[in-house]
Amino acid sequence: MTQPAPDASGARPPFPPFTHETAVQKVRMAENAWNMRDPERVSLAYTEDSRWRNRAEFPRGRAEIVEFLTRKWSRELEYRLIKELWAFADNRIAVRFAYEWHDDSGQWYRSYGNENWEFDARGLMALRFASINDQPISETDRKFHWPQGPRPQDHPGLSDLGL
Repeated sequence: MTQPAPDASGARPPFPPFTHETAVQKVRMAENAWNMRDPERVSLAYTEDSRWRNRAEFPRGRAEIVEFLTRKWSRELEYRLIKELWAFADNRIAVRFAYEWHDDSGQWYRSYGNENWEFDARGLMALRFASINDQPISETDRKFHWPQGPRPQDHPGLSDLGL
């Protein structure tokens, strides 16, 4: 899937109001970016004053998003994420997701969650509310097997994996 590049103003197509096709595209773009684990790059998809709720943390603005993601990916090792569109309307998208990772002791986890997103007219995410649960798993129970980076187009999604 070819992803539109941001324009000179930082806008990120596709823009709201979303269609099913553009909402799916936006979800996959977010998944691919997070799988690259580059906090600075990921932060550019959010408004300068974006507000988050992520578990018990409440980052505000790009600088805090970068700090949050830097901490996250320093402790969630070999992180691999799959997102799936749940619903959309106008400038909002709801997704469900799962990601697998291990801590520094080698314990693997599958984290499940839901996110609610709201976008501005430039296609930047202004609000992100995430609810997440972690389930310890054995390494043999892992389902996300691809090299670090974006999920290959032919890798099954959450529904296909029964998650």
